[in-house]
Amino acid sequence: MRKPHGRFWLRGCLVLLILSGFFSAPSPAAVKKLKVVTTVAPITNLVKNVGGSRINLRGIIPEGTDSHTFEPRPSDIALIAEADLVILNGLHLETPTEKLVEANGKPGVVMLKLGDNTITEQEWIFDFSFPKEQGDPNPHLWLNVPYTMKYVELIRDQLIALDPENKEFYAKNAETYLAKLQQLDKQIEAAIQSIPPQHRKLLTYHDSWAYFARRYGMTVIGAIQPASFSEPSPQEVAKLIDQLKGEKVPAIFGSEVFPSKVLDQIAREAGVKYVDTLRDDDLPGPVGSPEHTYVGMMLEDVKTMVAALGGNPESLNGIDPADLHT
Repeated sequence: MRKPHGRFWLRGCLVLLILSGFFSAPSPAAVKKLKVVTTVAPITNLVKNVGGSRINLRGIIPEGTDSHTFEPRPSDIALIAEADLVILNGLHLETPTEKLVEANGKPGVVMLKLGDNTITEQEWIFDFSFPKEQGDPNPHLWLNVPYTMKYVELIRDQLIALDPENKEFYAKNAETYLAKLQQLDKQIEAAIQSIPPQHRKLLTYHDSWAYFARRYGMTVIGAIQPASFSEPSPQEVAKLIDQLKGEKVPAIFGSEVFPSKVLDQIAREAGVKYVDTLRDDDLPGPVGSPEHTYVGMMLEDVKTMVAALGGNPESLNGIDPADLHT
């Protein structure tokens, strides 16, 4: 993880004087809405499906941005300072944002770290991009659907704790959404099982898929991007090419957020297909479209992955990616 700079909270007071009221001025009917700030787009979408129209929700990490190196902007200080609830992934993913909440959050603000409340340290995964000696675990729990279901339960419980008047609303939304996620989990399992066993292996650019692999019976054989978030060395590239030739996997995967010419070279020299459309925190489709959701992201990723590795993704076709209408 990149270490945070100390400049954010030092200018917090100035920004607050200018931007107090950054959340749009509420109408009388909306005065009691909770002000909720989130980080990565998948988490923002989970909160949207539970909180619906009863909360004021703002996500601060723009889609297509590297969440590992994102540093909050001055305008984010104002959002955080007015928030009743800040929901993070945790697991060291958003350290600068945590510092901002601690320095600029109003009295009584709640900071909910979903990942830290979903798995124990004994369940953390360290890997190529997240080596144990650096102390930062792989934070991408949301690609494992049962972990995401735990996220939804945590979100529901925290919204109810802060806004008990809307308890039934939040509980009903969570119940409906959890049923959809349960169906998604079941159909992902079926789709992965259609891949020939010898091809259930993942080599990706960014090491996002460890918890996904843990859940769905796949093996992560490597990642291109080292812990420094730079390009791999020529020696590392040569090693990966040799590994791919030995593993005989049909495809390797790039990322929408982390474009890399190195992957194309590796695929070409190893004689495998290169698929560059996987996404782990960037939702598909235009904002407002039915597929621009967490469920839509998972469906697109798994369909892409399964087809490239020789499986049949048809089990995923019956799932509606759209958000709840609340």
